[in-house]
Amino acid sequence: MFRVRWAPPLARVGLRARVGLARGWAYSATSEDDSRQDSQYRDTVLLPRSRFPAQLPGRLQPETELETQQKCGFSELYSWQRQRKTKQEFCLHDGPPYANGDPHVGHALNKILKDITNRFYVMRGYKVHYVPGWDCHGLPIELKALSEVKGAENLSPTEIRQRAREFAERAIEKQKSAFIRWGIMADWANCYRTFDPKYEANQLRVFYKMYDKGYIYQDYKPVFWSPSAKTALAEAELEYNEQHVSRSVYMKFPLLKSPPKLTSVIDGSTPVSVLVWTTQPWTVPANQAVCYMPDSAYAIVKCTTTGERFILAADRVESTAAVLDTQFEVMSTCKGADLADGSCAHPTIPGRVSPLLPASHVTMAKGTGLVHTAPAHGMEDYSVASHHQLPTDCLVDEGGFFTEAAGPELQNKNVLEEGNEAVIQMLRAARSLLKEEKFVHSYPYDWRTKKPMIIRASKQWFVNTASVKATAQEVLKKVKVIPTSAVNRMLEMLDRRTFWCISRQRCWGVPIPVFYQKNTGDCLINSETITDVIKIVEQQGTDAWWTLPIEQLLSKEAVAKAGGHDVSDYVKGQDVLDIWFDSGTSWAHVLEGAEQRADTYLEGKDQLGGWFQSSLLTSVAARKKAPYKTLVVHGFTLGEKGEKMSKSIGNVVDPDVVINGGEDHSKDPPYGADVLRWWVAESNVFNEVLIGPVVLNAARDDINKLRNTLRFMLGNMAGFNPETDSIPTSEMYIVDQYMLHLLQNYGSKVTEAYKEYDYSKVVRLLQAFCSRNLSNFYFSIIKDRLYCEEEKDPKRRSCQTVLAEALDVVVRSFAPILPHLAEEVFQHLPYKKGKADGVFRTGWINASSAWKKPGIEEAIEGACAIRDSFLGSISGQKALEYEVVIVIEPGLLFELMEALQAEETSSVSQLNEIMMASQTTLLSELPKEMPADANIIKGTFLINLEGGDIREESSYEVIALPIAKAKCPRCRRHTSDSSSTLCPRCLKVMAGKGSA
Repeated sequence: MFRVRWAPPLARVGLRARVGLARGWAYSATSEDDSRQDSQYRDTVLLPRSRFPAQLPGRLQPETELETQQKCGFSELYSWQRQRKTKQEFCLHDGPPYANGDPHVGHALNKILKDITNRFYVMRGYKVHYVPGWDCHGLPIELKALSEVKGAENLSPTEIRQRAREFAERAIEKQKSAFIRWGIMADWANCYRTFDPKYEANQLRVFYKMYDKGYIYQDYKPVFWSPSAKTALAEAELEYNEQHVSRSVYMKFPLLKSPPKLTSVIDGSTPVSVLVWTTQPWTVPANQAVCYMPDSAYAIVKCTTTGERFILAADRVESTAAVLDTQFEVMSTCKGADLADGSCAHPTIPGRVSPLLPASHVTMAKGTGLVHTAPAHGMEDYSVASHHQLPTDCLVDEGGFFTEAAGPELQNKNVLEEGNEAVIQMLRAARSLLKEEKFVHSYPYDWRTKKPMIIRASKQWFVNTASVKATAQEVLKKVKVIPTSAVNRMLEMLDRRTFWCISRQRCWGVPIPVFYQKNTGDCLINSETITDVIKIVEQQGTDAWWTLPIEQLLSKEAVAKAGGHDVSDYVKGQDVLDIWFDSGTSWAHVLEGAEQRADTYLEGKDQLGGWFQSSLLTSVAARKKAPYKTLVVHGFTLGEKGEKMSKSIGNVVDPDVVINGGEDHSKDPPYGADVLRWWVAESNVFNEVLIGPVVLNAARDDINKLRNTLRFMLGNMAGFNPETDSIPTSEMYIVDQYMLHLLQNYGSKVTEAYKEYDYSKVVRLLQAFCSRNLSNFYFSIIKDRLYCEEEKDPKRRSCQTVLAEALDVVVRSFAPILPHLAEEVFQHLPYKKGKADGVFRTGWINASSAWKKPGIEEAIEGACAIRDSFLGSISGQKALEYEVVIVIEPGLLFELMEALQAEETSSVSQLNEIMMASQTTLLSELPKEMPADANIIKGTFLINLEGGDIREESSYEVIALPIAKAKCPRCRRHTSDSSSTLCPRCLKVMAGKGSA
């Protein structure tokens, strides 16, 4: 007895099976007789032949990918497709990664998602516009560059800029090399960098447009300030530490003037204080008022321990007393509005009055319901001060130290450290401190230096987002956002944003092109000044702002037009633009055509408050439209247990190690770039994306299973040329037509999934089709036709035609995801020799609409239902050792089965092929003579045709009988009269070969 060693590829997951496949297709004999027969008929069976490997172990995977990139012109694909003569264009605008470090898995997730998208559109015949870029300015680059230099504090701005530029250029080259290795198709010869002179010039043009329209202005107001970086920051540059510990205090402000409405309650004979709580004691010296909520209830209470009287919110009486470890007796209650026109003494500064003022920002969630108000250190505080004309002086310098104006006790003390302590001691000395305690809460940190922020009033440049956001929100509602939930988050962020601070007190960036009058501080910027500056920047870059004398930057004519007298009366501004303004104006430089609008922006969810938003705001302010039609928002990368990646935990995944392996290949094997790409595609990227050894091993196994499916199809293409050997659909076996029907359906679904950026659905569809439809179903039933029919027999050519189409559709369907594997398969096509056009230059899936035949499903699926009953009845025995008798009452199901087998009994019919038995008999009633022990299995099948217009449930009976005939020594089916002679089919095939 002997057998062909073969099984459905995707069903074979064991190591022994994979090793067996790797050795090739061969006979294995189990007896001497079989061995003799094996040698006699081995060469007459058409077993699969292909040099395409089932897997590429070790270094073979990355080495093969590099070879494929070279052979198949990966580096030329972008320029090739840009030369197409087509009106169909697709523009994906690359959000610039930051040029301050090595490539990481976050880059891989983002760039691969973009590349899958671009390759899909290239294959569909579009001319794709994709220019990669880098964000090159800003504090992190400046700090990292200076950390490499001794005596960095002594460098001039020009030297700092040179160091920062060199650092960014090195980072760009590292990242670019990695992106190219991942197979990213792009215009690598013309990348954009935010420090390029032409880019900077375009950015300044947008800046002036917005300034000219009144959207950009200079003002003195509180902003988020980083003492560690000595610069203002925007909200998008903050990260929040949920475990920050502040030194909170409860303090009293003695009432100086009783509110008129409370004179009957507060007679002046007993001192009363308002009770205030703050988590930032260092801001107390800047206090100018105490705010209350007009509509809330307040109480005048007596402390049962000391007899002191306090005013605080009625809702906060019990909780505050508990914190102070005392009890309060409520003497009287009133409305917040009744506190109007009262005033208090400042708790540490004798003689300063703090009026009681109404304010809507006061909350009752914590504290006392009375809010200490320091206009220089709070956005709402500043608003109150502006309304009531209170002083807004700032007592804190750029480094976060108290200035001389704060007084000798505080001068030169760091407000977050010894300054805080000094203020608390001052409160204690003035007997204003009631309680100090640690308070754990969420607090803003500088996302670059990882140090705490403060709010500090200073003169800055702002975008008035309050006047832009209504239009921006309306425009955004017309943008397609994937996933749809993301648009609401962005709309909410826009709603909360009243201004955007765009000035930074650094030198590595694009200068704000403003001149200041030396004596008055008035700023000078007009169409003449900006035109001159832009012309110089376009030629020399923004270094010119620091290297050229003011006489070359500012013309006499521009000064005269502004009413000035002499250029020497002015100085250059020292602030640079926020890097979110840098990158947010990329549309003005990168996007082509009059529209300057991209089809898609695709970035991580952090860009909802970052690049997506800065791009929208600048575009709407400058030209009243969005720079994008679609936004695609993906999640962040995490370790495979859902934890953040950290060197201390040891779960950081380096894309280079994923591709090329680590020092120890047993621990970190080389997976190649396609495994990284598969990981991206199969993940639900709209949530957080997990990665680690388990995930990567699973991705590699999935690709190896796919390779086995591909190898089966390639192996059975030997000697077949689709152009000359294909069989017309009408002449095919019905099961072959059915496979083309499924193939057409698969192609349509995959195309729609790509259009929706749902690449995990593409992977699911691919795996299901390859496993269920091809390997487990189709391959298993056509092997006899493929291996044992005569090479050019139409029946064999019929399934080869399907295999060729299936191979083409399947490879094209995953090509955007696995470009290396797709091109490798095309290199092994036996009928593509000399036609090395590759996958990406020859178009998308070409699944003919003529393949779609809905009615055919009922015939094949009905036969499969009957087959399942048959196989279930023989309890895992070999189907070839049985003949199957199928009994169906006259009706639609019988007619469908009759189309698969016209004669009553057959061993070569289409129905028998599906049954996988040695012989099939189709009857309309049970035979009168049946073995007494015959096992009759009953079943039903519902036929549903023409959208439900035709519905018929038919019953059937299946009887499995041990076959009486002998096994054919060539095809191993029980269809011979004796075990030493061939079956009629094999005799006919051998006769055609000229031997018996």
